[in-house]
Amino acid sequence: MKSLFSCNLCLFRIFPFLRWWPMVTRATLKADALAGMTGALIVLPQGVAFATIAGLPPEYGLYAAMVPAIVAALFGSSWHLVSGPTTAISIAVFASVSHIVEPGTPQFISMVLTLTFLTGVFQLILGIARMGVLVNFISHTVVIGFTAGAALLIAASQIKNFFGIEIPRGTPFYEVIIRLVAHIGDINPWVTSIGLFTLLIGILAKYFLPRFPYMIIAMVAGSVAAYFLNTLEGFDTTHIKTVGALPAHLPPLSIPDLTLNSLHHTLFPALVVTMLALTEAVSIGRSIAVKSEQRIDGNQEFIGQGLSNIIGSFFSGYASSGSFNRSGVNYASGAQTPLATVFASVFLVVIVLLVAPLASYLPTAAMAGILFLVAWGLIDFHHIGSIMKTSRAESVVLWVTLIGTLINLEKGIFVGILLSLVLYLYRVSRPAMEPVVPAPEEGAYHFVDARGHKECPQFRMMRINGSIFFGAVDHLQSGLMQIDENNPDQKTVMIVASGINFVDVAGAEMLAQEARRRRRMGGGLYFYRCKDSVYQFLRKADKLDDIGEGGFFPVQSNWIKSVYATLDPEICRTCKARIFDECQTYLPDGEKREEGM
Repeated sequence: MKSLFSCNLCLFRIFPFLRWWPMVTRATLKADALAGMTGALIVLPQGVAFATIAGLPPEYGLYAAMVPAIVAALFGSSWHLVSGPTTAISIAVFASVSHIVEPGTPQFISMVLTLTFLTGVFQLILGIARMGVLVNFISHTVVIGFTAGAALLIAASQIKNFFGIEIPRGTPFYEVIIRLVAHIGDINPWVTSIGLFTLLIGILAKYFLPRFPYMIIAMVAGSVAAYFLNTLEGFDTTHIKTVGALPAHLPPLSIPDLTLNSLHHTLFPALVVTMLALTEAVSIGRSIAVKSEQRIDGNQEFIGQGLSNIIGSFFSGYASSGSFNRSGVNYASGAQTPLATVFASVFLVVIVLLVAPLASYLPTAAMAGILFLVAWGLIDFHHIGSIMKTSRAESVVLWVTLIGTLINLEKGIFVGILLSLVLYLYRVSRPAMEPVVPAPEEGAYHFVDARGHKECPQFRMMRINGSIFFGAVDHLQSGLMQIDENNPDQKTVMIVASGINFVDVAGAEMLAQEARRRRRMGGGLYFYRCKDSVYQFLRKADKLDDIGEGGFFPVQSNWIKSVYATLDPEICRTCKARIFDECQTYLPDGEKREEGM
């Protein structure tokens, strides 16, 4: 029985779709088909737009939403995550390859397919190695900053199409702004009017017709307006360019270029795209799972995304990941299983075969207007405002990531990740050290902040909240020595250790050293409510001999009596604090305290 269970578990890991396949019924098929049709309509304008961002022919955005989406749905763990082209991945692809090869050329396409293949290989390796935890090190603030920076890059890349001015492809962000200001007198009013009209229709459709795909409505409106302007005034007057007809056929087979030169240029960018894609996919999958109450396996999601990009690179699909828009629409449309994504891909193929020639009427200005809407929607103003209000450190991470992304998209996110990790390590390397005193309530065993209360002149109680590891040793050691400088008579220290979750070798050595130092001074080092895991580590590290077996007090134990007996009776004789009950009746050496003392 046990071997059968293990066999089934192994089979589910290799073919995860076997887990949900028994759920498929006639009712779920109907629901998935309806959700799939909605998804196909949504991805049609998005795919064209995202391919444009990536510097690829428009049809490649649709190819990325066909075969890769099916593979990711069948081999991922989420029932509602929809994979395909995304804005962040598209801008990363463009930034990674456009400075090497001219965008849109066969060489550019070949290198993008190589980048996609390597991205899939990295994702698959991470998934098989059970490294799904890696995405947890990319903070939410870094993702928000990167996304906002990518949104500005998207908008900047479309300024030339929106205003009809000449700006070379791949021009840096700051230079695009400079060129726009310098050539503001050269703006084509016909082109700009189409862009503004499309933008306005898209905004109105989004807010007043939320049930309908606003991108399609805006594209149709912009195309119709451009057609009439070109007909009435003539192309020689308006200069309103169109995207051009899309090929009405299935995704062509392709082979990534795996030569050393191509691998050399795409290896590092593939790592960037890998982390971006995995972060998007897992975070989106988890956000949808909160609503669907489904458990997401990050490692399986890595494997699904890896296989989708590897296989997709042989079907003309560029790097893909989870899409928040399409995943949200998929769930809201009533999808029951990943078959909804399969249906969406099949319906997309049918739509492309039927309406691809109509793209010859889609003006580039209208596409720019739509991409402005996409870019605006990517900027999370709510969370940016919240971060700015609540945390100065997180605000620095946000703006460094955003500005770094504008300067160099490939390295911007890594700078943000590195900075957030440095700030995290700085925080955890400085555990809070708070002086405390026993709670004054009768029979209480807890401690309260020492501020505003009397303290024992010989005995300092200190609560430490945080792990005692190599990075925190210097801070903690300085804090303990500061006690001596502030009050040389406080030779005895007790650490309230309930907030200490972890001690490493360096931390254990520091504690042993501190215990020996205080013993030489005539005092001691004690622990109250030390976790068993910490105590056992100190035992294995042979540090209990230095600290003393009797230096550890469990919760609700009478530690005061043991520690009080070690204090200097002469200091206690004239002490006015008397914060312990024992202080009221006798001295540490057992002598009964006289009246009035």
